[in-house]
This record gives sequence, structure tokens and C-alpha cells, in this order.
Amino acid sequence: MVVWERPEPPDRPVPAALSRERIVRAAIRLADADGLDAVSLRKVAATLDVGPMRLYGYIATKEELLDLMVDAVHAEIRATGDDWREVLRSLAETVRRTAYRHEWLADLLGGRPQLGPNTLACGEAAAAGMGDVGLHVAVPAIAAVNAYVIGAVRREITERRAERASGMDREQWQTTYGPYLNRTFATGRFPALAKVVHDGPHLDAEQTFQAGLDFLLDGIAARIPD
Repeated sequence: MVVWERPEPPDRPVPAALSRERIVRAAIRLADADGLDAVSLRKVAATLDVGPMRLYGYIATKEELLDLMVDAVHAEIRATGDDWREVLRSLAETVRRTAYRHEWLADLLGGRPQLGPNTLACGEAAAAGMGDVGLHVAVPAIAAVNAYVIGAVRREITERRAERASGMDREQWQTTYGPYLNRTFATGRFPALAKVVHDGPHLDAEQTFQAGLDFLLDGIAARIPD
């Protein structure tokens, strides 16, 4: 029986009352503070002041715990709007904002299908929001937006982590590596790339995300009959 259907054991108020929700929230706090490496059943039990064996009545494996964590934060994701474009945009933007609040989510997006109730509710809202465009458009459209968001979010979160690890923000990084790029481009070996770097738009993360999303949504719109 999957974890979402498995009954919880009877609660024991001593030494500490437990529930699957309390366990998952404690794990999320650990992951938000120190990443997924900080999450284990032993460490979660310690934060709840119980023995690790007590958790096994509620959650059988760490993989189940991760599934529950992903589903819990999906409660923060919304797919809302008055038409399919607004629905897909809201889905993309709220996934991105949720990943910024919970960076570890970027490490777990795009794996095996998530089947928890909050995740399914997001999928239901997205599917319903596509209206009557037809499943031959709706299914690949939702998949394309999901794939775009996963890739964009992972890149952004990876860049944030790299900045923290190096101690350099984007401006400092450009100051450090800019002279090298100028010398390299001066050789004439990469003319197209040099033009992009020198003359292309210099967008921040938000602008880059929105521009890419607009390109994608425009492409979907072209597939929908008038």
C-alpha cells in the first residue's frame, strides 16, 4: 500500500505526539536550512525528540519521506487563470517561486512521477485549465511547460549555489572572467558567440525565465486552432 493510503499508527502522546505531517514538516525545515543531505530519519527523529524507530510506523523509507516532502510543498503551487495561457504561466511561475523557497525541490523535480494528493491537484488544475483545446495539444503542452520549468529552475538554483560556494556574485564573476573572454574572442575563433555576448540582451534571471516562457507559450498558441 502506498504511503498516501497507508493508515497512520495510533498516536502515543508520550514521550511526544507524532503524525506523518509533523515528520514531514520537520524534514522540510532541515532541508530548507541545510539541503537534502541534512535529511535522514535519524536526524528528523532527533528534531522531534523521539527515537528513530518511532518514525518507521509512519514512514517506511527515506524515499517515502522525500515523496511526502515534495507533495507537501506542492500545496504552494497553483495553476490558476481564466484561460489556458494564464493557467500554464501560473503553474510555471509558482513552481519557480516554490523552488526558490525550498531549493532542495530543484533536486527532486523531474524524477519518477509524483502521485501525492497535492501533486495530483496541480495536475488536475493544469489539465482542467487547458479547456477544450484537445488532448493532442493539452498533454504535450503541459509536458513542455513542466520540462522548461524544471530545466530553468535547476539552472537558476545551481547558479545560486555556485555564487554562495565561490563567494562571487554575477558582477564579481564577470569582472574576474571578463578579460579572459575578451582575449579569447579577440582570436576570432568564436565570432557568433562573441556577438551574442557583446551585443545580445543582458537579462537577469527573472527576465530570462519570462522570455523563455513567452517563447514556449507562443509556440503552444500556434498549435491551437482558431
